[in-house]
Amino acid sequence: MKSDFLVFSVSGKEYKVQIIRSGRKTISLEIKPDLSLLLRAPYRASDAEIRLLLSKKGKWIEKHIALAEKKTAEIESSRRLTKEELTSLKAQAAKVISHRVSYFADILGVTFGKISIRSQRSRFGSCSREGNLSFNCILMLCPPDVLDYVVVHELCHRKQMNHSRLFWAEVGRVLPDYETQKRWLRESGSVLISRLK
Repeated sequence: MKSDFLVFSVSGKEYKVQIIRSGRKTISLEIKPDLSLLLRAPYRASDAEIRLLLSKKGKWIEKHIALAEKKTAEIESSRRLTKEELTSLKAQAAKVISHRVSYFADILGVTFGKISIRSQRSRFGSCSREGNLSFNCILMLCPPDVLDYVVVHELCHRKQMNHSRLFWAEVGRVLPDYETQKRWLRESGSVLISRLK
C-alpha cells in the first residue's frame, strides 16, 4: 500500500487529496469527517487518470464539502441537552418506543426481550442475540417515520443478525421507503447525537 498527495482545483478553490494506492481494482473517493479528501486507487492508476476523475467529480466534491461544512457548523452550534431535558426525553421515549416496538413486532411476527432507553453517543439502536433492544432517547427529536425505521431495523435483526440482502428485504417489506429515513439519519443524525455530548 502506497500513500501520496495531489492538489487540484475546482472553481478556483484548491483541494488537497490523499491518494492511497493498493491492489484494489477500482477508484473510490470519500470526504473524511475533517473535510479532507481521500482517494483509493489501484497501483496501475496514473496521476493523469486520477486528475481526470477528480475533474469529473468536481461539482460532486463542491456539493458534498459544502454539506459537510454545514453539518459541522450545525454540530458546533447545537445546544447541548440539559440533565432535565434528557430525563424528560428518556421518560417520553420509554412510552412511545415501547408502543412502536410492540406494534411492529406483531407485523414482523417476532418476539423481543427487554427494552432499554439510553443516551448513547454512537448509535440509535441495537439488538442483542437474546432479543434485548436498546434505543437512544434522542430518537424522540427525530421525525416519527425515522423513529419507526430504527425500531423496524432493530426488530428485523430478530430474523437476520446481519445487514445482508435478506435483512434489508425484511426492512423493505414493512417500510418500502426506508431508504428515505436511512438517508435522513445519515445526513442529520450526527447533529442530534452531538446534543448528548
